[in-house]
Amino acid sequence: MKTTVVGAGIAGLSTAWALTRRGHEVTLLEQGSIPNPLSASGDHHRIIRRAYPASTGYGEAITDAYLAWDELWRDLGQSHYDPRGFMCISRVQGDEAEIYLEGMSAGGWDFQLLQPDAACERWPFLEPGSFRYAFHSVEGGALHCRRIASGIAEWLRGNGCDLREHVRVEEIETDTGTVRLADGSTITADHVVVTAGAWVTKLFPDLASTLSVQRTAVVYLEPPADLREAWSRAPVILDVGGTTDGYIIPPSGEGGLKFGAGAHRFADDDPDRNRVPYDGEGRDILKLFAPPIAKVDEYTVTDTVTCAYTFTKDERFFAQQRQKCTIVSACSGHGYKFGAAVGQHVAESLERDDFPRLKKWLREGRV
Repeated sequence: MKTTVVGAGIAGLSTAWALTRRGHEVTLLEQGSIPNPLSASGDHHRIIRRAYPASTGYGEAITDAYLAWDELWRDLGQSHYDPRGFMCISRVQGDEAEIYLEGMSAGGWDFQLLQPDAACERWPFLEPGSFRYAFHSVEGGALHCRRIASGIAEWLRGNGCDLREHVRVEEIETDTGTVRLADGSTITADHVVVTAGAWVTKLFPDLASTLSVQRTAVVYLEPPADLREAWSRAPVILDVGGTTDGYIIPPSGEGGLKFGAGAHRFADDDPDRNRVPYDGEGRDILKLFAPPIAKVDEYTVTDTVTCAYTFTKDERFFAQQRQKCTIVSACSGHGYKFGAAVGQHVAESLERDDFPRLKKWLREGRV
């Protein structure tokens, strides 16, 4: 089977990997470099964890994800995963941290519940008296995105994939499987897989009613000197409680201490616009974390990085088939950790000619 994959974020790279290792002829197209720092997959590190709301299928899908990452590490000959565990902090009843705790209990996953004093003693960057409880699990950590992208790209080049960087796609003819490039040339395949992230609505404008493009940013920080050691051994923080929708990744790999918040995003239908951080944006993000993070005024902003995602109303994966084209869009900022498994399931759906199977897994985490 001859397949063209459009977009070399984690979903596109993983799809190309899964198809290539199954013996198919693959062309992978990326509008920028690999890794592309403007893409949702282009940052230094992202969180992987077991915690999900009990009502979603992600708790089951994450098992597939861990297995798929292990297969990828075997092919690459090294792991790009820092298994430092994760924690959540609950500040008000019913906040997302509490929902995650319920999901952990429903899934039967191990965790340790800590009262505030014990949590602050273990992690002194937490502000005493600012939260209800914390819970910690060893099954989670940070995926090193740039290392992963570079590693997959090297593997693809060494295994026969036609990988093309700095190639912009202008149009996709779904009935013929033809991709038209900005230089006027075309590529025709048995099937086209579009994993273009926030740029997907530029290729398919009608999807703008379903996929909302959101612009957000993260801030990289240098903590106060007396907290550096605590951060160096800290787990990733999946949620800081309340309404912040805030997460934190400690220094890991080439990535420094990173704070990001769902509360800091806005709709922007052009992912190429507003990509330069505004003055003081990093400090604005940092302020969202007080509480429960102590002494935020003593942190130094070292960098602020913008990002663009597609969001759906229910924060689930989006997938659609149009004749000889399959469109897959990540689930509202939650998708990176599932990337290797997504690629495997896309490849299997193409081999089986069974798109409903792919859509069921993306929706429910099982087939």
